[in-house]
Amino acid sequence: MKKKLKGSTELIKMENFLAVDDKVDIHSKNFEKIMFIYSVAIKEIKNKLEIMQDEFKVLYNYELIDHINYRIKKPESIEAKMKKKNLRLQYRDMINEINDIAGIRVVCPLKKDIFSIKEFIKNIPGIHILKEKDYVNNPKKSGYSSYHIIAEVPVSLSSKFMYVKVEIQIRTMAMDFWASLEHKLKYKSKEKVTNATSKELVSCAKIVQKLDKKMMLLNN
Repeated sequence: MKKKLKGSTELIKMENFLAVDDKVDIHSKNFEKIMFIYSVAIKEIKNKLEIMQDEFKVLYNYELIDHINYRIKKPESIEAKMKKKNLRLQYRDMINEINDIAGIRVVCPLKKDIFSIKEFIKNIPGIHILKEKDYVNNPKKSGYSSYHIIAEVPVSLSSKFMYVKVEIQIRTMAMDFWASLEHKLKYKSKEKVTNATSKELVSCAKIVQKLDKKMMLLNN
């Protein structure tokens, strides 16, 4: 249960902080404010992950995390996703229904590291886990493999305190290499991906899975 913080800090819902019944306008000050709040949420979780990264490196001489990427979804992409999901173009719907506006990706060396990082995230004080999807043990038909978490991250702004949704993806370096190439082929290329290419991508994903397994054995 979410509790009100001690002192003068007031716990509020993100949608109560702004005029969320207004129509989404990506060029407005309201939109800029909302994106700022999402960026603060990313900084909060990124800071925690970087501390863990340094902790394992210094105290245990182990590279648990190779690198961390993060981004705020482009305004045009947010609008397009809302239309695709048949949502009202209002800030309330944007905040409540679009879970990946703020995204952070944690890339680690080995498959077992994914689950160590996942448990660490779930045990961060104040973090609320809303949803988990295990595409590591259950890859998508396309071959995509990663662990997804939708979490509410606590954000403090002067006297206001709120929870902000962030999508966290955890994957190995091999999975990240495959996913980056697949994304470029399917979403960045002007050419339509053929069935033959899709099958090749699935085949490559299976090779990646075998590579991750072999690297685990070598490490052990």
